[in-house]
Amino acid sequence: MSDLEVQAAAGPAPGLSQWERVSNTFMAPSKTFEDIKRGNQSWWMPLIIMALVGYVLFAAIYTKIGMQQVVDNQIKMDPKTAEKLAQAPPEQREMGAKISMYITEGVFIASPVMVIVMAAVISLVLWGTINFVFGGKATFGGVFAVWFYASLPSIVKSLLGTVVIYAGMAPESFNIKNFAPTNLGAFLNPADTNPALYSLATSLDAVTIWTLILLGMGTAAVAGVKRGSGYIAVFGWWAVIVLFGVGIAAVTG
Repeated sequence: MSDLEVQAAAGPAPGLSQWERVSNTFMAPSKTFEDIKRGNQSWWMPLIIMALVGYVLFAAIYTKIGMQQVVDNQIKMDPKTAEKLAQAPPEQREMGAKISMYITEGVFIASPVMVIVMAAVISLVLWGTINFVFGGKATFGGVFAVWFYASLPSIVKSLLGTVVIYAGMAPESFNIKNFAPTNLGAFLNPADTNPALYSLATSLDAVTIWTLILLGMGTAAVAGVKRGSGYIAVFGWWAVIVLFGVGIAAVTG
């Protein structure tokens, strides 16, 4: 009996556990994505991991920086907003600061829900792109699961941000929109840098590129197309978003 006949008699290989898919995302991502292609599309483990690490970062910000300081820093980094608030009555400034603080806290608290919504939107766009433009055969559930596993490198950025905060970062220099030194924008002062340049520098993020590579690889795998097609789909949309952000920054900056 040949090896192929033995394998056929034994049935399909058992799927990976979620922990195995998580670890393989960092060490052997193709194994994770091939397992998702076989129909093992559970995605709650990456969500839990990202949420927990996100809350660790939130705790560091809350205890070491302070939410009021976070809001004050954002105002200082935006000269136009700072000028408008300086001209507003004291009561209006105080109310605006409180609203901004509550919004910031709410975003962190509700981050798991926001992640699911964002994943659904991005997955829908990629599912349509890889199938209708590149002739793939991906299911929405497959692309959705790929997105969560491909996004796991974001925990590296959150953990790095937490380390930087506890290492003694000056609260006055903390930027919640760019809290870890994983891109060129982290080394620039938003208030003194051309807004379009700052937007571009921030977009060229090492963790983001890592995530995009995994997302392109995984999307191609579940769609049954060449890996290059997955990269074109993912990086093409990313380039559109980056250019749009740079354009908006240039116009409004």
